[in-house]
Amino acid sequence: MEIERKFLIRKMPENLEQYPVRLLEQAYLNFSPTIRIRHDESKETDKYELTYKGIGDFFHEEYNLPLDKASYENLLKKHEGSIIRKKRYMIPVGKHTAELDIFEGDLSGFSLIEVEFETIEEENSFTAPEWFGPDVTAGGEYTNSRLARGILPSQKSLI
Repeated sequence: MEIERKFLIRKMPENLEQYPVRLLEQAYLNFSPTIRIRHDESKETDKYELTYKGIGDFFHEEYNLPLDKASYENLLKKHEGSIIRKKRYMIPVGKHTAELDIFEGDLSGFSLIEVEFETIEEENSFTAPEWFGPDVTAGGEYTNSRLARGILPSQKSLI
């Protein structure tokens, strides 16, 4: 079970280069249920995976399975919608990590923050720092699968 919240950005954090960054490419094989493939290229890893995500805004089932490069490239040919490319900065926020996604390509200029939690109680007690914008978890308007279908949110960012 994955428990997460998504936020817009009110103010970009200073000195982003000091935080670990991952380069992500992801595409969708199916939107309902959500079946995604992802290439995670970073200094620490170069991995490929297939993910199944269940339905739910604040928490949902999620299963990740490893892929090899050849399988990823073969499945990528079968994707639906657009391929999403983004830089993900891993920023400590108390005992959590804020994952700041800065999108590239067709979604350039769009950014989101995700924070994952171990329990629902932890998620309910989370206080976002001032650089976070509004919580946009509910409603699904800001899901990556929706962005891949070309359905852009009405509010791209606050900065």
